[in-house]
Amino acid sequence: MKKLFAALALPLIALAIAFTAPVSAQSSRDAVWIQIAARPSLREAENEARSFAARLPDVSGYALGGGWYGVVLGPYAREDAERVLQVYRAEGQIPRDSFIAFERNLRSQFYPVAADATQPAEPAPAPAPAETAVQEPQQQAALPSGLPDETPAQARRSESTLSREERMELQVALKAAGFYNSGIDGAFGRGTRASMGDWQAARGFEPTGVLTTAQRQALMDEYNAPLISVGMTRMEDAKAGIALQIPAGEVAFDRYESPFAHYTSKGGLGAQVLLISQPGDKRTLFGLYDILQTLEIVPLDGPRERGSDSFTIEGRNSKIVSFTQASLKNGEIKGFTLIWPAGDEDRRTRVLAAMQASFTRLDGVLDPAAGGDAVQSIDLVSGLEIRKPKLSRTGFFVDDSGTVLTTSDAVAGCTRITLDHGYQAEIAANNADDGIAILKPTQALAPAAVAGLSTASPRLQSEVAVSGFSYEGVLGAPSLTWGKIADVKSLDGNRNVARLDLTAQPGDAGGPVLDASGAVLGMLLPQQTGSRQLPEGVSFAVNAEVIRSALNAAGVTPAAQSASGGSLPNAAMTRLASGMTVLVSCWE
Repeated sequence: MKKLFAALALPLIALAIAFTAPVSAQSSRDAVWIQIAARPSLREAENEARSFAARLPDVSGYALGGGWYGVVLGPYAREDAERVLQVYRAEGQIPRDSFIAFERNLRSQFYPVAADATQPAEPAPAPAPAETAVQEPQQQAALPSGLPDETPAQARRSESTLSREERMELQVALKAAGFYNSGIDGAFGRGTRASMGDWQAARGFEPTGVLTTAQRQALMDEYNAPLISVGMTRMEDAKAGIALQIPAGEVAFDRYESPFAHYTSKGGLGAQVLLISQPGDKRTLFGLYDILQTLEIVPLDGPRERGSDSFTIEGRNSKIVSFTQASLKNGEIKGFTLIWPAGDEDRRTRVLAAMQASFTRLDGVLDPAAGGDAVQSIDLVSGLEIRKPKLSRTGFFVDDSGTVLTTSDAVAGCTRITLDHGYQAEIAANNADDGIAILKPTQALAPAAVAGLSTASPRLQSEVAVSGFSYEGVLGAPSLTWGKIADVKSLDGNRNVARLDLTAQPGDAGGPVLDASGAVLGMLLPQQTGSRQLPEGVSFAVNAEVIRSALNAAGVTPAAQSASGGSLPNAAMTRLASGMTVLVSCWE
């Protein structure tokens, strides 16, 4: 019955990915492979490739460099590769530590052998004379060169010299390979011995349950194949005062811009590493924690934790996963950030663990003036791009609890909405027909000023001002744009909308339209609706009566208009408008 199930499994897998056809590496620069094995000898890799090819399609073999040979599936489009990887892993057809590989990681092809294929870098050994030839098992794994074979007794003696940490590492490697499922304790009991025997049998060795020195090395080489594929190497940065392992095959030093040492991508993977090094105290550490979360390299989703002298930040989106850790010790803040492409989680996890385990603080800290001559930009912090919203528009407070009125255009298609960048808000109501959206902050706010909706009809040719973030928050504060009431209805006769003789910017949309007394006559609508763009100097505003009805329908009681004391001086008008106006940002 078990054999029958195994026979049926492959057709089910083939059916599940039947739509996924391999792509030509020449036809797409985005073609990727799935690396399913890495072996330290050509013979072993060829045997492994033939074994996989007997039950899986699209199997190839390539030299990886450094004396290693990889067995891969593909090439595929990236999204197809991720699905194939998921299906084959779930069905147990490929090892669980298989991962996405890129063209730059692959060198000369050795399997399948074609008439015009490039010859492998390592020639096949000459056959030994017949009378002295020793027949090796067909599927036996090749052992690392330079390590002698051992008898079981010799293997036990060499095993007895292992530290507890080395024993635990072997258990971790056996568990990752799918042969061990007990605790990682460094004790080689019956469970560990059985898993060692199973690994030996699967690799073509005699299943003694005691690994020789060479077999232990082969097991660890298998486990570390993901790290080998990215060239994990210990690196010391004397200027930053940090030593750790980094994926040197994927990143290289680029520059210093305090407090960061930038190690940028040098290959197709797109990985990046930042070393963090600066003098400071807790206030500096907490400031760094806040600044990092405004950067494009730290996506919004993911866990964050800040303690009294350290923090960690993980950010994820559809493109990247970043992890940052930093700590304060003896007046020095040090740490690192690893930025990795999404969809390569197993390898990212291994790389991150190696970096964390090897992280060492050396003497010294990066000079705070490092990178001071770099090109400066308002959109950059130490050479890193600040995360920017999809768009920013204007809103204004309509009650004392911080409820905000803005334009529907400002909140369309947003995954997150913020007020003045620092406060999150949710949509309480959205009347797209009138272009009005009502936002509720997720925490209570105390506005400096609240809009008082006018109860009088606006007078033609009367002077008005729009308070808005004309340049979407670049200036840091709202500005007033002056104009006049051109008509109390729109061009098509809609009396819910007034026409203004006023030149507004896109960022002003959603801002309050105030009369000379400071009463709010309406809300400025966007300059462009659909494919229609208004002429310069023409703007429209939804009137106060429509706003009042929308607020009442949403259960919001608007603030009453204060008694008019005549026209306000410019300074008083600016203070009032600035206090009620808020920047509304839409984030993807």
